[in-house]
This record gives sequence, C-alpha cells and structure tokens, in this order.
Amino acid sequence: MGPYVVGIIVVVLCIVVIAAALRVINQYEKGVLFRLGRVRKVREPGLALIIPVIDRLRKVSLRVVTMPIQSQGIITKDNVSIDVAGVAYFKVTDAVKSVVAIEDVASAINQIAQTTLRNVVGQHTLDQALSETDAINANIREILDRTTTDWGILVTLVELKDIQLPESMKRAMARQAEAEREKRAKIIAAEGEAAAAAALGDASDIMVDHPIALQLRNLQSLLEIGVDKNTTVVFPAPLMSTIGDLGAFLQRETRAGEELTKGVVHRHPDSVLGNGA
Repeated sequence: MGPYVVGIIVVVLCIVVIAAALRVINQYEKGVLFRLGRVRKVREPGLALIIPVIDRLRKVSLRVVTMPIQSQGIITKDNVSIDVAGVAYFKVTDAVKSVVAIEDVASAINQIAQTTLRNVVGQHTLDQALSETDAINANIREILDRTTTDWGILVTLVELKDIQLPESMKRAMARQAEAEREKRAKIIAAEGEAAAAAALGDASDIMVDHPIALQLRNLQSLLEIGVDKNTTVVFPAPLMSTIGDLGAFLQRETRAGEELTKGVVHRHPDSVLGNGA
C-alpha cells in the first residue's frame, strides 16, 4: 500500500471523525451533553463539538407544544354523561430535567392531562361545566403545572375544546330555553300592557279636564277610517252619546216651540178664527 493510499485513508477518517464530532443546535433548542452517561453541561444554540463515542448530545426543543387532549367520557356531579375534549399548551423550561427526570415528556403530559380533565370536570354539574369553563381551565392548568414542574415543564394554557351532550339532554335544554324565552316574552308583553294602561289613564284624565280633546280624538278616528274608503263607519261610544245628547236637545227645542205656538193660539182665538174665515 503506497503512501498516497494511506494519505487518502487518513483524510477520510479525519472527515468521518469531524462529522461525528460536529453538532448544530438550532435557535429554539438546547443541547444536553452526556459524557460517559453523566450530564456534563448544557450547550447553547450554535455549533457544538463533542467527542465521538464518548459524548452523546440530546437536543431539547424549547418551543411551545400544542397537545390535543382526547375526548373523555365523564359523568358530571349531577349524573349527566358527557364527552369532553381539550387542548393543552406546554414548553420546556429546564432542559436537563426534561431529559433526566422523565422518559417521554409528551406522553406523560398527555396521560396526566386526560386524568386531570376527568377528575376536575367530574366535580362540577353540567351547568357549571358549560358556564364556568374559565375556572375549570384554570384549575386543570394549576394541577398539571404542579405535577410537571419537577419535569422541567411549564403548562402555559389548558382549554376545553368541545363538550358533547346526549341527544336527550340536548332536547331537554332546547325545551328549557324555549320555555325561558316564552316567559321573557310574556313578561315583556305584560310590562307593555301595564305601560299602555298607565298612558291611557293619563290620557283619560286629560280628556276629563278638556272635553274638546275627546271630540278631536273622535274626529281623528273618523278621518283615519275614511282614508281607506270604507263603506262601514264605526262611531266611538262617546261620540254616539254626544249624538244622543244632541238629539235630545233638538227634541226639547221642538217641544218648547210647539208649546209656545199653542200658548199664542190660546190667547188670541178670534184673530186666528178670523184669519181662517
């Protein structure tokens, strides 16, 4: 074997050793360096040099991880069966703990998140689970955060993503909502009737003090009826009583005129007979 071939072999071996010794750590990562099985140091982003075979570099991502929580069958405090799904957000705050303290961070958080979700939601009634989601989310996040702190993990947010109700419960809630809307509609209608009655009472008081106002209102009603060119005219009761009073007045005037005429004839009978002759 010539010196040329030996030189090529040495160069190739050097290239292989250098390639095995160089590692690139991204900006969103940190590298945990193990030397002979022991944690040596934490390498920052950039180019890292290790000793092949002796050293082992474990890269840990520091980005926020979005982890969906599978739908869980839960029985609420008031014995209603529901299915609840959620989502959790977490990130690594201590690279060494996340590698040394636990084997698989994502799997562990997923399992404990499902268990915590069932326990926390099961302590609430259905109405609370639907209306107090913020408090439930905060409670789940607090429990998860206490557990994962020893793993070098920070749970930043937990949200209930979907709550599935049984069909019978959906129908019952729909009937309840319909009844609630009907109740509000009746209350609003009653309040409107009360306000209208109060306004009519005030108007009647004004008309008592000003009788002409009632007549003007009657004339306005007739005008509104006449706009549609109806053949039937409806007279309001107060107007009918006014017409009756007017008829009685005319009858009294007629009788008074007749009595006056009779009195004149009785006083001057000769002149009346003479004129007749």
